[in-house]
Amino acid sequence: MNITRRRGAIATFITLGVLTVGLAVTLNITWIILNKRTLAIAILGVILFAALIALVVLNTVFLIREIRRNERQDSFLNAVTHELKTPIASIRLYLETLQRRPIEESQRQEFYKIMLSDSDRLLATVEQVLKAGQLGQRHRQQNRVLINMQSLVSDCIAITLQRYHLASESIVLEPVPGAVRLYTQGIADDLRTAVINVLDNAVKYSPDGVEIRCSLAITNYTWVALKVTDTGVGLPANQFKRIFTRFYRVPGRAMAKIKGTGLGLFLVRNIARQHGGEVIATSPGPGLGTTITITLPLAAPNSSVSSI
Repeated sequence: MNITRRRGAIATFITLGVLTVGLAVTLNITWIILNKRTLAIAILGVILFAALIALVVLNTVFLIREIRRNERQDSFLNAVTHELKTPIASIRLYLETLQRRPIEESQRQEFYKIMLSDSDRLLATVEQVLKAGQLGQRHRQQNRVLINMQSLVSDCIAITLQRYHLASESIVLEPVPGAVRLYTQGIADDLRTAVINVLDNAVKYSPDGVEIRCSLAITNYTWVALKVTDTGVGLPANQFKRIFTRFYRVPGRAMAKIKGTGLGLFLVRNIARQHGGEVIATSPGPGLGTTITITLPLAAPNSSVSSI
């Protein structure tokens, strides 16, 4: 209902803008014709008319942007509400079952396992929202350490496999060519958040089976690039940049079935940029998978900072 109302509002603003511009054009042309003998007045009228048209167009653009921003924020709130309520309801259901009737030990342990998984999901959502607020600060002053990217990515893969109960071959980190150790300087928790968010997306957007390949390599001699490639739903070319916008969700029926907050890739981009790097998305097209590439400055392993 809200989406329909907002689309109607956008259509109204566009219609009003077009009518206003049309009316202004008509009045200006009429005015010029009536005063065509006075060239100076006619030129002044054209200038004022152009300024009026520009203001009307800018006003319409800003109104439409504000409506779309509010729509994304509402979608975010709905998504977060769902991501919070679902695991809470699940945990409550299992607790009530344990309280009301005796359960065999094997089933009890299974209930505990499910509740722990739901609590992890709940905690991940809360941490994601909190992290988005922290990264809103333009400059985060924290001690940066030397980070072994291969170790960090391996840890993130292990966390993702456990979180989604996947087989080990579902997410594979390819060997680094030449067995080179690749380091970068940064905030380990933030980079771990970025990599896990990319892996989470790759898993969630692979509804027909998870097959993810990760690779690390040196690019342009001074950068370390992490590529995460899945075989999921893919992306059209016009979405490559938009998916990193805060609260943005890719439109489409297939995408709507996949739950999320619209913050994951926004966090990835902010973290990469705060580390002096960048992130890009590529895809052969819808249904053909997606590759997310995080590029970070390469650091020498003998740097005079602490390492992990």
